[in-house]
Amino acid sequence: MTSSALVPSASQADASAERTAERTAEVSRTTAETRISVYVNLDGTGEARLSSGIGFFDHMLDQIARHGLIDLRVDCEGDLHIDGHHTVEDVGITIGQAFARAVGDKKGIRRYGHAYVPLDEALSRVVVDFSGRPGLHMDVKFTAGSIGQLDTQLVYEFFQGFVNHAGVTLHIDNLKGFNAHHQCETIFKAFARALRAALERDPRAAGVIPSTKGSL
Repeated sequence: MTSSALVPSASQADASAERTAERTAEVSRTTAETRISVYVNLDGTGEARLSSGIGFFDHMLDQIARHGLIDLRVDCEGDLHIDGHHTVEDVGITIGQAFARAVGDKKGIRRYGHAYVPLDEALSRVVVDFSGRPGLHMDVKFTAGSIGQLDTQLVYEFFQGFVNHAGVTLHIDNLKGFNAHHQCETIFKAFARALRAALERDPRAAGVIPSTKGSL
């Protein structure tokens, strides 16, 4: 006779399948202003292949991959002869779409994540909720109008595009800093760390959607 203790239940089998399921997505987006392809692996090693045409923006996207342990590929051809607005915003949109597809029904994730990250004199805090409700609350006063070829106003546009299409609530606060490069880098590193925490699978809640509503 086979012991029932040795036979996995349906819920145990579902949880096991959930742990081994790939959380990856590939999304392409083409408009009159940009042509973008994005690949994400939420359970990656931090590998990045980035080509947006804006060097400092690529450097910030690399922070998301490296500190979030997310494999990220971004290929973008945008109308940079005009400015960087469409490129940065549309990359945010496309990455958001890829995240939404990769995370799926959100069963078993921790849902919430936060991080404080310093860099010399700068300090930023980012809090994220994979709530299904897009919302961006950002309090950052950059001390310079541009960093390399990146207009600092476009940092907001990137995150706005991301939250609208990933379906997350995101709070970003730069608490200290007078070097704009440091301010921006702490924001993206804290964002990555918050994502990593929120997307981590919770072994105590395998197979469970983290909401009393039963869906997110």
